[in-house]
Amino acid sequence: MQRKLTVILSADVVGYSGLMERDEAGTLARLKENRKALFDPCVAAHGGRIFKLMGDGVLIEFPSAASAVTCALEVQQAMEATAPGVAEGEPLRYRIGINLGDVIVEGDDIYGEGVNVAARLQTLAPVGGIALSRNVSDQVSGKVAAEFDDLGLHTVKNIERPVHVFAARPKSANAAPAQSAQKTPRLSICVLPFANMSGDSEQEYFSDGITEDIITDLSKVSALYVAARNTAFTFKGKPVDVPQVARQLKVGHVLEGSVRKAGNRVRITAQLIDGATGGHVWAERYDRDLNDIFALQDEISEAIVAALKLKLLPEEKKAIEHRGTNNAKAYKLFLMARQFSVAGNLGSARRNEAIIRLCRRATELDPGYARAWALMSSAQASIRIFLEGTSDSGLAAAERAIALDDKLAEAYAAKAQILTNSAHHDEAIRQVEIALGLDPESYEVNIAAATCHYPARHYPEAIRYWEKASALMEADYHSGGMLISCYEAIGDKDGARRCAQRTLVRAERIVASEPDNGSAMSFIVTSLGVLGEVERAKDWIERGTLLDPNNRNMGYNFACTLASSFGDAEGALDLLVPLFESGSLEAVNWSKVDSDLDSIREHPRFKTMLAAAEARLAQT
Repeated sequence: MQRKLTVILSADVVGYSGLMERDEAGTLARLKENRKALFDPCVAAHGGRIFKLMGDGVLIEFPSAASAVTCALEVQQAMEATAPGVAEGEPLRYRIGINLGDVIVEGDDIYGEGVNVAARLQTLAPVGGIALSRNVSDQVSGKVAAEFDDLGLHTVKNIERPVHVFAARPKSANAAPAQSAQKTPRLSICVLPFANMSGDSEQEYFSDGITEDIITDLSKVSALYVAARNTAFTFKGKPVDVPQVARQLKVGHVLEGSVRKAGNRVRITAQLIDGATGGHVWAERYDRDLNDIFALQDEISEAIVAALKLKLLPEEKKAIEHRGTNNAKAYKLFLMARQFSVAGNLGSARRNEAIIRLCRRATELDPGYARAWALMSSAQASIRIFLEGTSDSGLAAAERAIALDDKLAEAYAAKAQILTNSAHHDEAIRQVEIALGLDPESYEVNIAAATCHYPARHYPEAIRYWEKASALMEADYHSGGMLISCYEAIGDKDGARRCAQRTLVRAERIVASEPDNGSAMSFIVTSLGVLGEVERAKDWIERGTLLDPNNRNMGYNFACTLASSFGDAEGALDLLVPLFESGSLEAVNWSKVDSDLDSIREHPRFKTMLAAAEARLAQT
């Protein structure tokens, strides 16, 4: 038995089984032509060797990480360029995973953990995308024309240790060359989630907010690499061995700490630890009035920079100190509202009204707090689409946020979602492109981008952004639920099942602490439907209907599952009655384009109900 270290690329066609069901002969012909004219020549040109074919799947060995990543980028770009010009049938799209690892060689075949990890990475890649292990990303950084998004740690099937995953994409034409970063290795740090020591789980939003702000502050220091928020938060609530974390994430330093808030006082402890030795580089405890929270955060960030012997540039110091408000109480209210927005009951009046009240009070305390105006806008839009079609659309608050801070990505994202709800798709896309240009790593921006593309049936784009949002926020179950619909729409059953399993875990975690969360229950049902657990899904539908009977969003999602997974047209139509009889124009518009309802769209009863709803809305 011979072992060696090598680079493995795993690729397969997205939604291949669905493509074969719809057009077996045409799909096979397109696959053969693609392999002959594009895929195989590209592999050969970069020194790759195909050692295993599995229908639509392929495993390839490459002489270097750079050649594998360059080949993958060229394949995906060529596939994207040819897709609009496909004359017959649906275009093919690949999902690719690349790993550098130890393998076993037996004749012409290769197997072992190095191959298995590449195959698991391939399933984590977005449609038309490329997923890399951390060691591949490290090998090719600065050597290929690509940009890398940190997707965090993922536990994958039959692999004991979590895999640190990065997504690779072509470098944008206007990207500035990172010359200094390539020549001089940057210092690196992971900020672990600060522990909530307040003795009240309700204060979790505050300790999480402090952690996120410190990560954001340190990310503005050009000479410092900071592990992504979603990577850091995989360690939340877990005992950690700091040197092991540092080795796992390949960072030189780890920051950990705690937050205790009582009344108007806050105590923050922080310690910077050398990842190699486990020794303390710097540690401090701060007892302050809550009104000093901003100065305290600046002080912590600047102390870390000083301890690492880095020079903080004037523009970086200015960026760190810009927080959108100087009012500590307004800041606290905003953090609380944001926690509701991420994990709250999406279609619930209580959830949305709480966000609006908190943000409105924040804007009363500081009328110039753009982030609070943007978040209030999103909640107003949710009430309009799910609950009351005559309420404030949220557009005024979104435009107020933009007027106050024209560099605030979340404000453009909020406006984009409102325009999507009112079927102004072209303008919505323009707004979301501005938001993505300002902050492509923002959770809210990626949610808005996906939401804008979904009704236009741009599923690959919607998948890309909901996958990113799901990776950015561990508590987010909603993105996973929408991804199920996207993957099913393109016939990718494996992708739908993978998202269903992830969404089920997240949504059940939410319901365990908030038993009447109708939104989470609806996505539990969506997940169980895809996983074929019909009886469990029906039990959850009954439970949700009893616990949160007025949640129109939940009822709509239940209807989608009955239509798309169970083939129960009449049951789905019964649940859609409230929407068509009294729902908003925005909700009716969504029902007209949602692929989950395609199976009942030609049903006579659906057509009658839709026509009546449109006539009702035309009179208002």
